[in-house]
Amino acid sequence: MTVWVALAANLVIAAAKAAGGLLAGSPALMSEAAHSVADSLNEVFLLAALRRSRRPADARHPFGYGKERFFWSLLAAVGIFVMGGCFSFFQGAEALHSGAEEKFSGYVAGLIVLGVALLAEGASLFRALHQVRRQGGSLKDPALRTVVAEDGTAVLGVTLAIVGMALHMATGQVVWEASASLAIGVLLVYVAYRLGRDARDQLIGEAADPELSGRIRTLLEEQPEIDSVEALFTMKMGLDSTLVAARIDLVPGLDSERVEEVAMRIKRSLTEAVPEADQIFLDVTDRPEDEARESPAATGERGGA
Repeated sequence: MTVWVALAANLVIAAAKAAGGLLAGSPALMSEAAHSVADSLNEVFLLAALRRSRRPADARHPFGYGKERFFWSLLAAVGIFVMGGCFSFFQGAEALHSGAEEKFSGYVAGLIVLGVALLAEGASLFRALHQVRRQGGSLKDPALRTVVAEDGTAVLGVTLAIVGMALHMATGQVVWEASASLAIGVLLVYVAYRLGRDARDQLIGEAADPELSGRIRTLLEEQPEIDSVEALFTMKMGLDSTLVAARIDLVPGLDSERVEEVAMRIKRSLTEAVPEADQIFLDVTDRPEDEARESPAATGERGGA
């Protein structure tokens, strides 16, 4: 619902800013129009992410489609950079080079549009922050994180545009409005970089949070049949899906049937305690005591799980 509200607000605001920018000839207002267009396109990306990431696992994607959210969030970051940041830089540079002639009516119309946009963007940001609070202050959902970043950037960008236009009107110097456009461009490029970096980390296989990994290791070490946890690997597969692969050394003396029963019980107890750990793989060994002294855990060597 938050994404739909943000999309509707951005479409209306983009149209108003574009019309006002063309009528007033304002570089700052045109930069903000490009910003809103980029945000609108990004909301479409996020809606696609929400729908596609819920598809169940199949033969082609046995671990599910949870990483779709990260992919579409990366596209949203690219959209902010190209459509918002680069266009804002162009508008600012063009205004500095060619100047910008605005009539008093143009200033007034532009400031009214930006004032309405500030109220709308502020309302959208308030709703997004309210949802964050309902989720315990967590921003692990890339779609919600992108909406909060976009709305927060939009509020700051509109404020910069208002200040730039007001100073241009007061002094007659276009450099103020051009500087506002350049500042909006810098802001958008920075936000795009941060969102893109987060999406990249998750796409290439980011480990679970240290706190979650620590809980999983502790739960494994507490199992009476486990002598040691030699290696533990985790990877985020989606918003509420984590892959866990562990190499565990069982206590000596367990036969093959007992080992299978123990492994199944450990998986069940781990899933019950950590619901997001829905993909669990255990590399189980049952070594005599003398062989255990030569294990990778004892010698300090590590291999793949």
